[in-house]
Amino acid sequence: MKVGMIGCGVISRQYLESVETLPDVQLVAVADLDRARAETAAEGREGVRVLSVDELIADDEVDTVLNLTIPAAHAEVDLRAIAASKNVYSEKPFAVTTEEGAQVLAAAQEAGVLVGSAPDTVLGTGTQTARAVIDDGLIGTPIAAMATMVTPGHERWHPQPDFYYVPGGGPLLDMGPYYIHALVTLLGPVQAVVGAASRLRTERTIGSGPREGETIPVSTDTHVTGVLVHESGVLSTLVMSFDAVATSAHPIEIHGTGGTLAVPDPNRFDGDVQLYALGGDGWQTLPVTGGYEETGRGIGLQDMAVRGADLRASGELGQHVLEVMNGVLEAAHGGGRVEITSTVERPAAVPLTPSAVQV
Repeated sequence: MKVGMIGCGVISRQYLESVETLPDVQLVAVADLDRARAETAAEGREGVRVLSVDELIADDEVDTVLNLTIPAAHAEVDLRAIAASKNVYSEKPFAVTTEEGAQVLAAAQEAGVLVGSAPDTVLGTGTQTARAVIDDGLIGTPIAAMATMVTPGHERWHPQPDFYYVPGGGPLLDMGPYYIHALVTLLGPVQAVVGAASRLRTERTIGSGPREGETIPVSTDTHVTGVLVHESGVLSTLVMSFDAVATSAHPIEIHGTGGTLAVPDPNRFDGDVQLYALGGDGWQTLPVTGGYEETGRGIGLQDMAVRGADLRASGELGQHVLEVMNGVLEAAHGGGRVEITSTVERPAAVPLTPSAVQV
């Protein structure tokens, strides 16, 4: 798979660190509206050309576009790449609106190309070991889940944080994909949601970089709580905040009739999975039993290259999660219970696999 990367901002560094380890993926071109950033990304990488966005989309060597633009541009760039008969793999969220995401999937189906969506962190050993524990019945029948992400805000560290505080950002659409992709991977698709949200500040102050001290407006909710009703009957409670300071809660807890499972940070590929069994003596750290070992962002591209239409980090999964998130926001602003119209199969489990090797 010959990949052209559009968008050379902060997240691109993590993709660039791992792409050379992927045996079936080759980075051949990069583009950014700021050409200097693209040149920095290509520096020292043999065979990687610096192109304009238009040139990269039209380039015959590129068969897959890795879309690392800001969320507001995800659907537009995807649609342009699909129109050029290229596969696309988009950073999260899949799009800003559910309607945009549906347009991307429809265009891809008509063009006969593949669509993938981050996050691929769920393919690592943390989430996949937790999935194996659930599938093996070690917590009995799952009843409920809690997913908690609390931070005082990304403007404290990100030099260009504007996009976090407009529609398409906020804690739910920015960080929610990690948690909800994990919840769907662990517990299956969602059929309905309820929600509540708040926005305590109208502006934020940038804390680092050349714009340090500059204030930016806030036009999206910065604390969101939702309840996801899974098709299986499991109820997942979601707390996503750019307002609170800290939490002692596990990132994700799955409660079952036979025990409670602590799932590590879904923004990471690894981490300890812990079980508190019914009648047990406390938390026990479990051995790693699933997932890609020692991998990084971009393993979803490798998965796409090898598995084709059966890719795990699929556009369909990204779209389902996008609809869930937008449903929570709709419910938070007077929609009551919102039914989710899409569904998706749980992605195939990843057996314990050495880094970047498909089995």
